[in-house]
Amino acid sequence: MNKIPKTVSRRLGLYHRCLKNLTSSGKRNVSSKELAEKLGIKSSQVRKDLSYFGAFGKRGVGYDTNYLLEMVERILGVNKSWSVVIIGAGNLGHALANYDVLEKNGFYIVGIFDNDPEKIGQKIGNLTIKDIKEFREFVKKNNVEIAVIAVPATSAQEVADIIVESGIKGIINFSPMTINVPKGIIIEEIDISIPFKNLTFKLTGNEFRSA
Repeated sequence: MNKIPKTVSRRLGLYHRCLKNLTSSGKRNVSSKELAEKLGIKSSQVRKDLSYFGAFGKRGVGYDTNYLLEMVERILGVNKSWSVVIIGAGNLGHALANYDVLEKNGFYIVGIFDNDPEKIGQKIGNLTIKDIKEFREFVKKNNVEIAVIAVPATSAQEVADIIVESGIKGIINFSPMTINVPKGIIIEEIDISIPFKNLTFKLTGNEFRSA
């Protein structure tokens, strides 16, 4: 398989959400034009994106919605369940632990950790906040595959090091700083302020342009 551009891999989640909605509404077939309109891109881009992974549609017929959804789920790896832990039991950690959409998409929060004695032992839904000192043992016993960093920037690298040492290969970093991880560790950096900045840039009408 050819190397997949990052822009394509990022759109896969949008395809998945769109196809889930279409199948839920009972739509059996969908064209690249329809998908493109829902995603705000060109139909030729839809066809090009999907062609990286195979030939899923038929000319003049489009795509079988259920089949394409199944294929996209396989590509994304969400046709299985993933065990996830959160490090950081602040406001963001609470919100993520209670976000049921994750579970609906196959991501199960199995543990949440912190180093604050006042938080350790408290409940978030069905989860009990655990001491970060228990992290490595918990990961080993529960076959955890993904860790979420939801701590302040000053603690992010230290937490990342603990995650790497535990053997977890997938990290989602919500901390507003870039962290360094060894080769072989897959990390997604998420700064939730970026979409707001993109929006305000567009709202200003791109007033500042180079002469």
